[in-house]
Amino acid sequence: MSEQTAAVKTGWLNRALNGIEVVGNKLPDPAVLFGILMVVVWVASWLLSGVSFNEVDPRTGEAILVNTLLQADSLATFMSKMVNTFVTFPPLGVVLVAMLGLGVAEYTGFINAGLRSILSLTPKMLLTPVLVFVGVVSHMAVDAGYVLVIPLGAVIFYAAGRHPLAGIAAAFVGVSGGFSATVLPSSLDPLL
Repeated sequence: MSEQTAAVKTGWLNRALNGIEVVGNKLPDPAVLFGILMVVVWVASWLLSGVSFNEVDPRTGEAILVNTLLQADSLATFMSKMVNTFVTFPPLGVVLVAMLGLGVAEYTGFINAGLRSILSLTPKMLLTPVLVFVGVVSHMAVDAGYVLVIPLGAVIFYAAGRHPLAGIAAAFVGVSGGFSATVLPSSLDPLL
């Protein structure tokens, strides 16, 4: 059994996932990435502001122009509306509450106990289908599937001795595939 486990852990898929993990670990912090991309967009808007495109706005019939974001009024608008933009961003509340709840659950040991019980009840060969199904039905909790199920998929797979990126992929497939197509009623059903 241990020889088979060792063979599985050195397979080509696990080596590829480890390579992806190494590259991902070399990336800077997400906040730094966001800042870098913001500067890239600002510079691109400045470079493209003088370029004339052949596209026409169908509403007005005028040529579409790129406005530079590095003008004083654009930067002032960006800075003055920054707080309002973050406060009115709909997923922010769900993310903050979910992260707070996950932090408390992790600190109290609830997540470890829950994962141990799930892993003891779920056969290893059914771990992926169960995770995908949980992702599909996760939309009963609004958009919490993206916030909760995907990271927990990595934790569950890691606890089961499988690669965490495979857990992220399986959970993402379930959450994305089940978006507004879940087998149980969700908050999106009345809108449809």
